[in-house]
Amino acid sequence: MIDKLDGAFRFYEDAANLRAHRQQLIASNIANADTPNFKARDINFKDALENANGNRFVKLLTSATNHIGSPHSVNGMAGSAPLMYRSAVQGSVDGNTVDMDVERSQFADNSIHYEANLTFISDQIKIMRTAIQG
Repeated sequence: MIDKLDGAFRFYEDAANLRAHRQQLIASNIANADTPNFKARDINFKDALENANGNRFVKLLTSATNHIGSPHSVNGMAGSAPLMYRSAVQGSVDGNTVDMDVERSQFADNSIHYEANLTFISDQIKIMRTAIQG
């Protein structure tokens, strides 16, 4: 019985963790909008969620030895999907590929999906509570 309950919420937990990680990546892109030679990063959410089956941890990228990695970090992989560079819409003189319009829209889109995920979790809990209480 508990395995079925855990399985019902596992998908939503994985999705929420990946959305939170993606939000951090987008926020990092926005924070580094004026940093010369900064390359905007993102993950392919669909691929990451498909590959998150048994993986319970979101892994952060460490590209240098002095970076602090998250527990269970493996060679720059986030969950099971690699971090990718976002292609530049318009080139800049300083080599920065962050486009604030794209980042803001991705941030808002990801926020909406994260909130929807939390709503789905809440609804599932209400349905299960109703089923148990009768």
